[in-house]
Amino acid sequence: MGEPGQAGDGGTERGWSLSATPTADGVRLELGLPDLSGSPVTAALVLDRAEARAFARALLAAAGDATERTFSHPPQD
Repeated sequence: MGEPGQAGDGGTERGWSLSATPTADGVRLELGLPDLSGSPVTAALVLDRAEARAFARALLAAAGDATERTFSHPPQD
């Protein structure tokens, strides 16, 4: 289930990839970066179910925080 990273500007690719593969006890996540200091890098995380849920919650919280910081709130009357 690998999906290339997409920018929010009409689908321009950023070049990174993220894939998730089920394992007997959880999931293996692989984040691929095409150029980190001149070389491609793949980071792999093997997580059990509890760790995967905690990781997913942390990512959702970080995404929500980033969204709140990125988009200004409408003026309060």
